[in-house]
Amino acid sequence: MTGPVTGDDGHPRCPWGDAPPDYRDYHDTEWGRPVTDTRGLFERISLEAFQSGLSWLTILRKREGFRAGFAGFDPAVVATYGPREVERLLADAAIVRNRAKIEATIANARAVVELTLPLPDLVWGFAPVPSPVPQRLADVPASTPESTALSRELRRCGFRFVGPTTAYALMQAAGLVDDHLADCWVRGSPAPGGDPTR
Repeated sequence: MTGPVTGDDGHPRCPWGDAPPDYRDYHDTEWGRPVTDTRGLFERISLEAFQSGLSWLTILRKREGFRAGFAGFDPAVVATYGPREVERLLADAAIVRNRAKIEATIANARAVVELTLPLPDLVWGFAPVPSPVPQRLADVPASTPESTALSRELRRCGFRFVGPTTAYALMQAAGLVDDHLADCWVRGSPAPGGDPTR
């Protein structure tokens, strides 16, 4: 099924966002909501990189482990990590223990610290003009010219694991684009608690 599905609560959702509960909560409260702070964007860049080749559900279920292991995704702290922290993280079953992705996250933190403009300004500078509202999953692209350009700029600044598809997933997760399907109840609804940045 590629159109919205109606959950047991009566709400129509994007088909991937109804179950299990981890997906429903993420779909309803975070995905597509604007993220405009450095820590929030660094977290999403990091989680999208760790997701590459894995199920997003795996990442969601280990999210608190990632937050603990990477100092709440404070780039200034993660940028100081060295070999000892890499070994600690490789032994931490609460996260995905992949050396290349762990080292990329540390490199990305250093890239954030060394940016000449704030990370939110860099990322949101690639926000596309609104596109037609997707009716079905098939209408949602895997990458776009804007995500390709964002990927290129992030890599130029020293980021790793930020190809065009990962950059587009970041754009979706951080609300640069709203890919909730037309009939999904979340589309156009206010952010939880009235916070437009959540």
